[in-house]
Amino acid sequence: MKRTTLNWLLAALAAVTLTACSGNEEQTTAKPDPVHFESGDECHVCGMVIANFPGPKGQAITEKEQQVRKFCSTRDMFAWMLQPENVNRDHTLYVHDMAQTEWQSPDDTALIDAREAFFVVGSDRIGAMGPTLASFASEDAAQGFVMEHGGEILAYSDITLEHLNAGMPMGEMEEPAAEHSMEQ
Repeated sequence: MKRTTLNWLLAALAAVTLTACSGNEEQTTAKPDPVHFESGDECHVCGMVIANFPGPKGQAITEKEQQVRKFCSTRDMFAWMLQPENVNRDHTLYVHDMAQTEWQSPDDTALIDAREAFFVVGSDRIGAMGPTLASFASEDAAQGFVMEHGGEILAYSDITLEHLNAGMPMGEMEEPAAEHSMEQ
């Protein structure tokens, strides 16, 4: 009887240990930190030099390989992310919180989780690829932006390819920011 009790206790201990180990693996998988945009970085979608353009930028970091894809605009990030081959991939996505940084030259200390951000679609502000999606950490900040620049507030999960195509005729693309007169 003692041997049966001992075997049962050992089996229970092994089950608890295995459960605890698998739980710890999930807890130790941390979300990768955003990376800085460097002066020579090129957009993963269009190949343009990212630093040459105003407005919020985007990043996609693969969870397993830690591969970073950088985008000259939130519009390009969504265009890439909404492609069928990318929609279900495990990526950590970052965008600039435009309430915390200047439109003309976003600061990388203002990068936030894109899936938790609020986006303004259809405003009068121009990014690298023409009309872009202004990104904000809070809905209140997005609402303030809408009051000044127009547009509609959407959550990450509500954005579709149709939103990316709104306001930009086919084949039209904006020139670098230096050739535009932009208001802050």
